[in-house]
Amino acid sequence: MAIQQPINGKIGKNGVRHSEGSLSPNVADTQQNHYLAPDRVIPVIFIPGIMGSNLRMTAERQQRLKSSNNVAWSPDRKEDSLLQAADSPRTRQLRLDPEATVVDLYDPKSNPTGDPKETAAQRHSNAVPVPGSHLSQEEARQRGWGEVYFASYGELLNRLEMQLNRMFANGKLQPEWKGIVGVDPKSWQAASSLPPLTEADLKQASKGCWFPVHAFGYNWLQSNADSARALAKRINDLMAEYKKHSRCEKVIIVTHSMGGLVGRALAHPTYGNLQDKILGVVHGVMPAIGAAAAYRRMLAGFESAGFSFSKLKEGAEGYVANLIVGNTGPEVMPVLGNAPGGLQLLPSIGYGANWLKITDERGSILKQLPSADPYAEIYSRSDVWWGLLRPRWINPADIRTAGVENTRKLLMKARGFHQDLAGYYHPCSYAHYGCDNNRKAFQNVVWKLKGNIKPEQVDSLAVTLEDGKGKIHFRGPGTDLSQARAAIPIQAFAYEATIQPPAEAGDQTVPMLSADDQSRSGKFKGIFRQTGYEHQASYKDARAVASTLYSIIQIAKQMKWESA
Repeated sequence: MAIQQPINGKIGKNGVRHSEGSLSPNVADTQQNHYLAPDRVIPVIFIPGIMGSNLRMTAERQQRLKSSNNVAWSPDRKEDSLLQAADSPRTRQLRLDPEATVVDLYDPKSNPTGDPKETAAQRHSNAVPVPGSHLSQEEARQRGWGEVYFASYGELLNRLEMQLNRMFANGKLQPEWKGIVGVDPKSWQAASSLPPLTEADLKQASKGCWFPVHAFGYNWLQSNADSARALAKRINDLMAEYKKHSRCEKVIIVTHSMGGLVGRALAHPTYGNLQDKILGVVHGVMPAIGAAAAYRRMLAGFESAGFSFSKLKEGAEGYVANLIVGNTGPEVMPVLGNAPGGLQLLPSIGYGANWLKITDERGSILKQLPSADPYAEIYSRSDVWWGLLRPRWINPADIRTAGVENTRKLLMKARGFHQDLAGYYHPCSYAHYGCDNNRKAFQNVVWKLKGNIKPEQVDSLAVTLEDGKGKIHFRGPGTDLSQARAAIPIQAFAYEATIQPPAEAGDQTVPMLSADDQSRSGKFKGIFRQTGYEHQASYKDARAVASTLYSIIQIAKQMKWESA
């Protein structure tokens, strides 16, 4: 029996389609099947979440930090990650400054690595196509695969590239599709009745069409509005390049987490204005109206349990990224507090009222906010202990353009961005996200007060000590420390507030309340409310990937080519 060896075609720089294969010795019985790229092209563009795009520093900032390379953020590089985990708040702010960083794009001509011993190819060596893929590593780099957190997203990129461009062989459905075609979408926790995919659907979607998979990183420290404008230009340039040798009229967008906000802005007329060029969007675990965890993390750090060499060695992607940004408020606030993109993850007005709660030891509510506007009532406040801003934490590097007043201006811009995106989704959108009671997230942030405090006394509590991990000690109402001669009265430490653990369903980062804005909008073609995965690793979950492939095919079926 002859062994069949599939060989996918390529498009050369001159636009000529070709395929390459080697002759087998006479003793081998191998049949080579050559597949040429179709004339029609619908690029599939993946947009990662916050901390999912690799960044490099400007030459000036690299010199100031005396760094041997210009890596600002690249969690695939474990040695660099280990060193950065020990950075001081000042160094973190300087390294992750939105004004001194850019996306670490692949550029083999200029090799912008900041290290004469490192080439661009070496910098982007994290992009590795799976064995048997028709993509070379060089092609993967050119597709942008090396500019994103590959340990987190590489499996998805490879899966999409392989399955979308290899649906049938000799007229028969490829085995990888048999767990998706003919399967009731309820198996992947569809929120409503959706039709199963058929072989006819795949044939309709793929008829004479090629789906090259690209990854587009963006500077997640900068505003998502600016990122959308930058990616819109990249998409227009990419389509123009494909049009040199193919018909390319639309793209499909796949997003993760904050990348969903960028994807929505891409289509929005105020920002990317690409609605007519986007065939459809698949959103994964998007914080559609924000996440209260952003407030918690700026005051108490990411929820990682401190340094763990074993977790770092294993490359647990959520842990690695969180470790580098910081596990305390003084480490995180200098980064996210000065980053427009980070501030845009805070709960918007659409999130609702009273998600920040202050309770007594019995759980009775003493105070809750916001009543209407979280930007003014919570985020811009530095005069009360439960306010978001900490002047002594926010600018340890003493950057002239950073600090509390600048952050207040950024918060007002975030407010405008949130208002523009409120209720706005591409008309052909699908989504999947976590609604898991075993993956608790911060729908509410609860400060529990220890001590006999009356509601009217909450705001007057004066901080004596804050650990940066979610615990604050106060001197009690009426305590005058200036009169203490020998020792501070015990009453000064009898009152404390502690942030309680997350308590609502979600994916450990985005609460169901926020993700469900997509379902409540009534604008989605399909929604999958899923369980079983953690936020950052969502695209390694079988049901999340299956629902993504399902959604892409349903979107591709809608394509109506301008010319036959």
